[in-house]
Amino acid sequence: MFQKMIKEICTMLDVKNDLSSFADVVVKGVSIDTRKIEKGNLFVPFKGENVDGHQFVRNAIENGASAALWDHNVPNPPEDIPVIVVEDPLLALQSLANQYRHELDLKVVGITGSNGKTTTKDIVANLLSVKYRVYKTQGNYNNHIGLPLTILSLPQDSEVAVLEMGMSGFGEIELLSDISQPDAAIITNIGESHLQDLGSREGIAKAKLEIVKGLKPDGLFAYYGDEPLLQDGVKELNLNHVETFGRGESNTIYPTRIEMDNQGSHFETSMAEGETFFLPVLGQHNIHNALAGILIARKFGLSVEEMKEGLQTLKLTQMRMEMVEGKKGESIINDAYNASPTSMKAAIGLVSELSGFQTKVLVLGDMLELGEQEEAFHEEIGRLIDPGSIQHVFTFGRLGGYIGKGALQNFPEDRVHSFTDKGELISSLSSFIKGDELVLFKASRGMKLEEVIEGLQDV
Repeated sequence: MFQKMIKEICTMLDVKNDLSSFADVVVKGVSIDTRKIEKGNLFVPFKGENVDGHQFVRNAIENGASAALWDHNVPNPPEDIPVIVVEDPLLALQSLANQYRHELDLKVVGITGSNGKTTTKDIVANLLSVKYRVYKTQGNYNNHIGLPLTILSLPQDSEVAVLEMGMSGFGEIELLSDISQPDAAIITNIGESHLQDLGSREGIAKAKLEIVKGLKPDGLFAYYGDEPLLQDGVKELNLNHVETFGRGESNTIYPTRIEMDNQGSHFETSMAEGETFFLPVLGQHNIHNALAGILIARKFGLSVEEMKEGLQTLKLTQMRMEMVEGKKGESIINDAYNASPTSMKAAIGLVSELSGFQTKVLVLGDMLELGEQEEAFHEEIGRLIDPGSIQHVFTFGRLGGYIGKGALQNFPEDRVHSFTDKGELISSLSSFIKGDELVLFKASRGMKLEEVIEGLQDV
């Protein structure tokens, strides 16, 4: 991880105060939370609407931090402890991350997209781990604060960093790309998430394409080639190495054969004919993520056999197409980490296709950040559910109720159940489930549908 003496940090940042008396103090690692301070950390305080982190600087030092940054606009920086006064602690954090990235003998893979970022990150990291020492974004550390912290936590012997890049508005992906300077970049797809902030799918595509701003001149840009908005956007960019993945045969790589079962997908590709890959992840849409990973793996010199190994041993971050067994023996697909219309349709399609289950149940909650058309998006999801493939639909939340409304256009009333109280939903599901069902849980992160799964386990 990042390790410097204060006198070295002073050469990396525009420092506003005299730190000569602390010049040889060693900083190791960075933290923004005094509750998680580790010995030697550099504490970075932020000024929020309700709390100013500067009031915790002394506490951070007492808890083991070696030094702290300090915003020069905040008066009375303490002089008896190692406080580094800078123009802006956030900008300083980002600058340190950028400089540390270039100090390491490191390749960076940047990943963004409306859906599938984390799954693709896991796939790429697992593939490249067959050959390299790989570090990847942990949790949701994918924004203007989290990504710099991820970079600064990289072990000094890291060979590849796989970095997820999230955003809510224009300019954010460009910033993350500039900080990390990727050697390869992926856009998984363009969906409807962030319509509330970006106004249209065209706006989302434009924002996601910012990932190429920091791409190395010889870097690989791989994107979902079946998306016309990305095709149009890429035409306006002057990129040296572009490859695509998707179902269409015009892509650099596409699947030529797919066989799915309850354990995952067996597939062949246009790039390695006759070679069968196994992806132990549910959902045909995840094959697209695997194809993106294969393009990156080829760029990094992996053989087909190494790619097979990397895919076969894959384990995803929790709550992403995670198959678990319920208390009564029911099969639960926990895909409750996030949701958009695109990913919701894909998950419902997966459940509809899986065989070996007499009763299939959907538990669907609100999809957030969809803007003015949010109710229409939810109702459309409900209308698309096939009553011949799905036996019961449970919804949760105000917007989830519109999924139920849409479903009622095709389902009888006794097969659609809508709730706004989580306790009532848990009670109803626990009474309904007998043990032979397949149950999908999916909603946006803010709905915390995993609490319903946990509630069922406790009943």
